[in-house]
Formats: sequence, C-alpha cells, structure tokens
Amino acid sequence: MKIYTGTGDRGSTSLVGGSRVSKADVRLEAYGTADELNSFIGLLLSKYKTEETEERELLVYLQNRLFNLGTLLATEPESDKQKMVEGLYLSEQDVQRLEEAIDSAQEGLPLTRGFILPSGNERVSLCHVCRTITRRLERRMTSLMEAEGREMSAAELTSLKFVNRMSDYFFILAKKTAQKDKCEIFLWKK
Repeated sequence: MKIYTGTGDRGSTSLVGGSRVSKADVRLEAYGTADELNSFIGLLLSKYKTEETEERELLVYLQNRLFNLGTLLATEPESDKQKMVEGLYLSEQDVQRLEEAIDSAQEGLPLTRGFILPSGNERVSLCHVCRTITRRLERRMTSLMEAEGREMSAAELTSLKFVNRMSDYFFILAKKTAQKDKCEIFLWKK
C-alpha cells in the first residue's frame, strides 16, 4: 500500500466524517498544532533518561491525551463520527492529574520573581518550546470555536482547561529541570 494518495495535492484534505476542507482551515490549524506539540514532546522525552520515570511517564501520558485531542479536533462536530470518538474526550480526571503533577514538580523549587527567559540547556529550552506551542494550541482551539460561531461544549471546555494546565506544567518542568541540571535561570532585564 502506498503512503501517498494524491487527494491533498490541490490544498484540501478530509476531516473525520468525510467532508473536505482547505488545508488552511482553522480546524486543521488546531489539530496540526496538537500534532506539532506531540512531536516536540517526543523530542523532549528523548532528552530524559530512563531512570527519570516521573517525567517520562507524564510526557508519554500527555502524548496520548494529545493524540485523543487531535482526533477530536479532526472530527466534524456535526458528523455521525462524533459517536465514534466520544470515548476520547479529556476529563476532569485528566485535568486533576496534570494539576497534581504541577504541584509535585513545584515542591522544593525556589520562588522566582520576574519573567524567566526561555533558555538554559537543551532540555530546559525544549520545555519552553513545548510551553509556547501549547499556548498556540490553546489559541487555535479558541479560534476554532469562534469561527464556528458556537458555544463550547462542556467536553471542549474541559479540553481547553487541560491544554491550559499543560502549558503551566511545561513551565514548571522547565524550572524543575533547570534545578536538576544545575542550569542557571535567566530573568528578563528591562
């Protein structure tokens, strides 16, 4: 079986549900950003040693949740396929797991006053890359709902809340990794 189909050669693609949309569609921007973030999390994951199980397990968990979210974003809201993807919705338990991970990672970290520059070593910098892509995903998800002119469902609001917490997690992970790696944190100097 060939990997290429040629169906997207004219700048359109199919959503889950079958309708074709422009590759510049706001829905594609949203799930494409989820995919991009997932790829960068994979790169970040490769920088953590096998014995750094806490970080590695949560990063793999985030990749799985992002795959769910990407599938949901790629599915037409009015499609009969919505029933098929119902089990993929993110839950309040997912949000709670992230909040607990943030609280745990934050323990023992020094209080930082001021804005932290996204720098340090490679691992710390990749945490910041993931954080900023997560923020873009949040913006794209919000733009999608606004473009469709509808209120977010409870499940969509939970997904947005999860993405918001994920960016907080990457910020704290950057600080924790900097401390672990004995890497200087640089503050913004006006």
